[in-house]
Amino acid sequence: MTRRIPPAGRRILDWIGIPLVAAAGLAAYWVFPEDLGLLTRIAAAALFVLSLDLVLGYGGIATLGQAAMFGTGAYAAGIAAVNWIDDPFALLAVGGVAGGLIALATGALILHARGLTLLMLTIAVGQIVQEVANKARDWTGGSDGLSGIDPAPVLGMFRFDMVGRTSYLFALAVLVVGLVVARRIVRSPFGLACRGVKEDPLRISAIGGSPKAYLVALYAVAGVFAGVAGGLTAVTSGIVGLDSAGFSWSAEALVMLVLGGTGRLYGAVIGTAAFMGIHHILAASDPFHWMAFIGLFLIGIVLFLPGGIVSVGGRLAVLLRPRAGASDDGERAKGDPR
Repeated sequence: MTRRIPPAGRRILDWIGIPLVAAAGLAAYWVFPEDLGLLTRIAAAALFVLSLDLVLGYGGIATLGQAAMFGTGAYAAGIAAVNWIDDPFALLAVGGVAGGLIALATGALILHARGLTLLMLTIAVGQIVQEVANKARDWTGGSDGLSGIDPAPVLGMFRFDMVGRTSYLFALAVLVVGLVVARRIVRSPFGLACRGVKEDPLRISAIGGSPKAYLVALYAVAGVFAGVAGGLTAVTSGIVGLDSAGFSWSAEALVMLVLGGTGRLYGAVIGTAAFMGIHHILAASDPFHWMAFIGLFLIGIVLFLPGGIVSVGGRLAVLLRPRAGASDDGERAKGDPR
C-alpha cells in the first residue's frame, strides 16, 4: 500500500518554504561573501527554472525551448538599458513583457501539438529566436554579445558594485517575490484548472473549459517569469550573449528541474542550487572530468529519488509516521486497562 505524505506536513512545508529560501539566501550572503557572483547567477537561474516548472510541472507542457523567452527578456532589457531607460525595476518589467509576448505568440501556434511534435516545435522556436538575435547585430551585438548595460542604483540608493552585494540581494529579492507570485498562481482557480488539463483534458472540455486556452495562458505566464529572469541576468551581469537563448540553456534548466523535483515550485530552487553548486565545485577541482561526476550524480538522483531532491522531506515524513502511530497506540494501550 502506498503511503502518502500527511496533509498537515504538506501545508507546513508550503508555508515555511519561502521563508526558508529567503533565510538560506541571506545566510549565503554572509557565509560565502567571495562567491556572490555565483550566488547571483543561481538566483536568476532558479527563477528561470521556476518558469519551466509552471509549464511542465503544472501544465504538462514538455518543452526544450524555454530559453527563447529567457533570451528575449534578456535582450529586451539589455537593449532598453543601453538606449532608453536604466531603472532596474523598469528593466525587469521590460524583460517580463517581452518574454510573455513571445510566449503568447508562439504558444498559440505550437500548443495544438502534443508529445514529440510539440517538443520539436519548442526547440525550433528557440533556434529562431537565437538566429534573430545573431542577425540583428546593430541591436544585439550578434555573436559578440550585448554589453554596456549599466543600470541605475536600486531605489536610487544601492549602486551595483563589482563585488556583487547589491546584485545578489536584488536577485534574491526578485526570486522570493517570484516564488510568492507563483505559489499564488498555482493555488488560484486558474492554476487548478491548468492542473486539471494536465491530468484529464477531456474532463475540462466536458465541463465547458478550453484546455488549449488554459495552456496558452499558462505558457504566457511562464514566459513572463522567464523574461523577468532574463532581464534580471542582464541587469546583474551587464552583458547578454547568444547562449541565453540557446538549446543548451533550455536543456540545463530541464535537468535542474528534474533534479530538484517537478510540480513543487521549491524543487526549482533546490535543483538549481544543487546543480550549479556542484558544477562550480567539480569544475574547479577537475576541469576535465567534471561532467562525468555530474552525470553520476544525476543518475543517482533519478534512481533513488525519482521525485527529486525536494521529495526527501516527504519520504522522511512517511517513514516517521508509522513509528509515531505505533507509539501512540502503545501509549493508549498502557493507559486503557480494557
